Parts: sequence; C-alpha cells; structure tokens
Amino acid sequence: MKGVFCLTELLVRIFIKDNDNIKDQAVRTSYGILSSIVGVICNIILFIIKLVIGILINSVSVMADAFNNLSDAASSIIGYIGVKLAARPADKEHPFGHGRLEYVAALAVSFIIIQVGLSLFKNSFAKIINPEAVKFNPILIGILFLSILIKLWLMIFNRKLGKRVKSSVMLATAADSLSDVLVTSGTVISAIIAGLTGWEIDGYMGLVVSIFVMIAGVGIAKDTLEPLLGQAVDRGLYKKISSMVESYPGIVGTHELIIHNYGPSCHMATIHVDVPNDLEFEEAHEMIDRIEQDVLEKMGIFLVIHMDPVEMNDMKVIEKRNLVTDVIKKLDERSSVHDFRVVKGEYQINLIFDLVIPFSYTHEEEQKLLSKIVEEMRKHDSRFNCVIRLENSYVAEE
Repeated sequence: MKGVFCLTELLVRIFIKDNDNIKDQAVRTSYGILSSIVGVICNIILFIIKLVIGILINSVSVMADAFNNLSDAASSIIGYIGVKLAARPADKEHPFGHGRLEYVAALAVSFIIIQVGLSLFKNSFAKIINPEAVKFNPILIGILFLSILIKLWLMIFNRKLGKRVKSSVMLATAADSLSDVLVTSGTVISAIIAGLTGWEIDGYMGLVVSIFVMIAGVGIAKDTLEPLLGQAVDRGLYKKISSMVESYPGIVGTHELIIHNYGPSCHMATIHVDVPNDLEFEEAHEMIDRIEQDVLEKMGIFLVIHMDPVEMNDMKVIEKRNLVTDVIKKLDERSSVHDFRVVKGEYQINLIFDLVIPFSYTHEEEQKLLSKIVEEMRKHDSRFNCVIRLENSYVAEE
C-alpha cells in the first residue's frame, strides 16, 4: 500500500508543477489532466488484456468487462476534454467562467457507461439462454487477477487526487474503478467455478457485471447532476462562512446563506447579516466591503452581503424577540427567526418576523406550527398578533 501512494506522489511531482497550490485553477486542471491520461492508459491496457482473454476462454463476462474498460478509456478522454474546456477563463458571455463544463463532461460519461451496461445486460441474458462452455486456464486467470490489481491502484489514485482537489468527478471515477474491481473479481470466480465444477454461471456473472456498470453510471449521473441543478449548502461550509462573517465587530448574526456553484473552483454566495440599526451607514458599508474582500481572498468565494437592521437598544423589542425565539425553539429547535420587528397599534401589537423551517415540513405541519406559535404568544399577551413569513433553509439537513 505504501508503494501505491509513493507511485501516486511520484506521478504528481513529475507531471504537476507547484502541485501543493491546489487553489490555483491551472494546478487543479493539471490534476484533472493527469487523472485522465493515466485513466486512458490503464484502461486501454486492461481492454486489450481482457478482450484477448475473453476470446481465448470464450467468456462473454470477460469480454463484457473488457468493453467496460474501453468505455472507461473513452470516459477518461471525455473527462480530459471537459477539464480543458472548464479551465477556459471567464468571458463576457460567461462571467463566472466555464467550470460547469466539467460536470457536463462527467454527465456525458455517465450516459456512455449506462449504455454499455444495457448492452452487456442484453448479451449476458442471451448467454444464459444459450450457454457456452468457458475454457479454464490458470495462467489467464492470473492475468485477470493482475488486472484487478491495476484497477485497484487506479481507484486509489483517483480517490487520492479527487480528495486533494475536491473533485466530485475524480471521486466518481474512483468509485467506478472500485466497481470494476468487484466485477472482475466476480468474473475470475465464475471461471474458477466452471473449471472446478463444470457449472456454467458465466452468463449470470455477466448480468452481475452489467448491473454494476449501470449502477456506476447512474451514480456518476446523480453526482454530476446535483451541482448542475443546485445543491443545498454543505453544513460544514455554511458554518465556515457564517463563522468568518460573524467574527467581524458590528455583525450581530447571519442568515439566508445561498451558494451557487459555477464549477469545483468557482463559487458565488449571498448572505444576510444583522447589524445594529443605529450603525452609521458609511461605517456599515465599509465593513461589508472589507468582509466581502476577505472572504474572496481567504476562501475564494465571491460573496455578496445584504444588511438587515436589528434593534439593539430598545429592551422591550429585545424581550419580545427573545420570547418569540424561545417559543419557536421549544416547538421545533430546527426552526429559527430573523428580521424581527414590532409595530404597536392601539389595540394590538404586531410581531413581524421571518420563520425558517426545514424543507421536510408538509403544508399541514407548517399550518400546525404557525397556529401553535400564535397560540403560545397570545398566552403571554392577548394583544400579540404574529405576522409571519415562512422560509425554507438553504442549508443541507443533518
């Protein structure tokens, strides 16, 4: 295992300049190119080995696995093209760059893998209906075992690089390589069983191969579609950004953090910050500009901040805000309150605020929670009239 990591690090040091500077787009692109080229070379070698073995021992599952490796090589080529296109700089039509092309390329790869899996399923089913004898050869089985080791190394290689540069595409490729390890292992097992017992289970193993291939394709499609469609904010990233923003003097709190992903290395975010309502406008504006610039320099995130004034001196308003917060936390600790205001009338006191609730709430649960809040607040003062605007959190639920 130590040798595996040494080989990975050796390739990184040889082919990637300044490889520790992973925040640099050019360096990150170099990691993607290295992953693609190594993937193409390994998969073409495996395709040739398995195709020859499959023909020699008359095994549809081995030949199916060979064409799976060929599709993996084609996938690596598409990944290479995607990484190169994604590295193109921003222009007037695409001010946030072309980073999402990496996801589009991975999505194209997933469709190829699924198509290959469907074809293999069809061929394997035909082999079950019309079984053919599989020739057992210990030497060829040994070569297949060698291919397992190559795929296992490729899985470790892609996983290590993927984690280093936080690439979902490389991690998906690593998962695909792991499925290939399991598939080829099943092929070896079927050949051994046929040689020792005469049981012809090759067609069934071919079905298993095709299912693994299709599962890998669907998994990659899911992983690449999520950032394209727009994901909930990762809770760890949410805490990191909100903690940094809230660390500045004058920031009372944060809420409504939204992050848009324009590629693995390009993010834009918006966040609402609570500031004292008596803070001088120019002072607040200068502070917000400084925070936005610091977040861009330290985290590489283009942050846009919206300011919400918060009452910090009127104790009656603060008491009512704390009361509302306590009531809601007792009803559902996952919910939160922001933008709280009090408007006094002659016969009633309007408590106006935004209520953030989980996405999992049904309409009936929403109405029940609203009714309970109104009921609990009126127990404290019959003049209280709650004016509530419901919101859903953009942060992933735990």
